[in-house]
Amino acid sequence: MLKFLIFCTLAVAINAEIAEEEDVLVLKKSNFDEALQAHPNILVEFWVFCTPQIGPLGVSEEVAGHIAKGSGFSLKLEKSVLQLFLLKSKLKSLNYCFVSAGRQADDIVNWLKKRTGPAVATLNEVTDAESLIADNEVAVIGFFKDAESAGAQAYEKAAQAIDDIPFAKTSNDAVYSKFEVSKDGVVLFKKFDEGRNTFDGELTKEALLSFVKANQLPLVIEFTEQTAPKIFGGDIKSHILMFLPKAASDFQDKMDQFKKAAEGFKGQILFIFIDSDIDDNQRILEFFGLKKEECPAIRLITLEDEMTKYKPESDAITAESITDFCKLFTEGKLKPHLMSQDIPKDWDKNPVKVLVGKNFEDVAFNPSKNVFVEFYAPWCGHCKQLAPIWEKLGEKYKDSADTIVAKMDSTANEIEAVKVHSFPTLKFFPAGEERKVIDYNGERTLEGFTKFLESGGKEGGAPAGDDDDDLEPEDGTDDDGHDEL
Repeated sequence: MLKFLIFCTLAVAINAEIAEEEDVLVLKKSNFDEALQAHPNILVEFWVFCTPQIGPLGVSEEVAGHIAKGSGFSLKLEKSVLQLFLLKSKLKSLNYCFVSAGRQADDIVNWLKKRTGPAVATLNEVTDAESLIADNEVAVIGFFKDAESAGAQAYEKAAQAIDDIPFAKTSNDAVYSKFEVSKDGVVLFKKFDEGRNTFDGELTKEALLSFVKANQLPLVIEFTEQTAPKIFGGDIKSHILMFLPKAASDFQDKMDQFKKAAEGFKGQILFIFIDSDIDDNQRILEFFGLKKEECPAIRLITLEDEMTKYKPESDAITAESITDFCKLFTEGKLKPHLMSQDIPKDWDKNPVKVLVGKNFEDVAFNPSKNVFVEFYAPWCGHCKQLAPIWEKLGEKYKDSADTIVAKMDSTANEIEAVKVHSFPTLKFFPAGEERKVIDYNGERTLEGFTKFLESGGKEGGAPAGDDDDDLEPEDGTDDDGHDEL
């Protein structure tokens, strides 16, 4: 499902009658202009069905319940509006931005408050501060006697840069006393771990942002549907994962060891726990080449331009072993872990050859062979549709002296030369010493594949990397017939 939220601010307002469902406006192409003109602040959910099973976010009504009419709405739109929005976004009178918060109602409401109100609220009473802390998982309070001081101004700028956490300030002596603050400074309050963190350093925007981002998440965060946006949307792109069933008898002991190791890498590595017994987490285990019976297990991954996985040499889950593993990573002394199945005994017996990580290099980069490879996933619907055509292609070239048709399960095998982001991915490795890689972008038909191979990879091909498919983990599919990772 293609879905995203846009927050629109407009300078004009007129009255318009638009149908509502539980305080949620239902927009169509015919009434979209009226809605934009009728409300100064509008939260818009754009969505479109990609498969019959997928619908809109489902939190619109809950969000609407938090927001008073006249100050904002959560809006559903039919898929016909998508094209209209692309036109509307070009108008100078329309100011919009994408919601960068999580997809839970509380996340969106907090984001809205930051966008429609002041970045920093003022606390005049102790009860104001107590309510702020009680109502939020994480809240930041700046204690400044002089609101115009350099430190207070830096705090204001830092608050403007963070959408999903409420910031407040106070100069009230009673608030200082209540929270045992003796001098100007910044305190982050949270409902986990230490309970609060006091900023210690020079009050600059950059330093405050680093402080908040290092302390806003628990030392160990469990991976769930609710926490996923914070995990993947955060600035920390190095994640260490502990796969462990909650029902394990030694669960708490291992969690304590994991948390102890996490203390030394705050702001550097995100420590994540994944319950290996939960069905929804099985795809994650598969992604790391793990099975339930192999847990507990530790893996580390970087989510930069290319995802890179690392595996510790030891299976021990102790604070010491995890700390040593993380130190090697931060010092750049670890080699990536590339998964590979064993080479099947009959890998070359059928028309379509079976490649795994261990034989890929020898086959695909054989200088005397032209090798056409399908990188697939066993669960991928588009791969299953392609399978009979790919088998026919293999049959057509089974007696060729210089052309090989092959396939590789990319959920169980990884290679450094090729990064697979969607399924199926089709790549051609022409004969020669240059180690060229050509992406196939043509029709997925026997005729299209044949023309491509007979032209030496020119008809329907492009240099590798030219067809960057954006990852859409929530959608599952894209318009080009790919299933995303």
